[in-house]
Amino acid sequence: MCPMKDNSHKRHIAKAVTWRIVGTIDTILLSWFISGDPFIGLKIGFAEVITKMALYYLHERVWFRVKLGVKKNGDDSKKRHLAKTVSWRAVGTLDTMLLAWIITGDPLTGLQIGMAEVVTKMILYYLHERTWYKIDFGLPNRRKKDEEVAEVTEGKETW
Repeated sequence: MCPMKDNSHKRHIAKAVTWRIVGTIDTILLSWFISGDPFIGLKIGFAEVITKMALYYLHERVWFRVKLGVKKNGDDSKKRHLAKTVSWRAVGTLDTMLLAWIITGDPLTGLQIGMAEVVTKMILYYLHERTWYKIDFGLPNRRKKDEEVAEVTEGKETW
């Protein structure tokens, strides 16, 4: 029997791209607001595009292999989404703080930007994660069990 092709890489790349768009806009706006300089916001935001894309992809690959919070039926629990949110935010915040510190030359500005992002990014990431959970792109067999159960139930008469 030939093993099924793993299309999850495409999914994780697509998730990384969509998240990076949302995250970069948030970073640019927060960095601009905190630093008072729109060019600082743009520099930090665009520097993150490279680092965050790579880090996000790696984060997705790790969570794809970790089965923490996966229900018996194969669905992800909301607790799993929350745990992914917290773990990604830790990685993302450290990256933002370091980049902001390097770009501004001020560790306090890096800390302020990183801490402001904790709140906005956790909310945005959770919403992004829940949205992607409803999309089957890259995981064609994810809901196959549900469809098979529905087909079997439709064929049975209920009294």
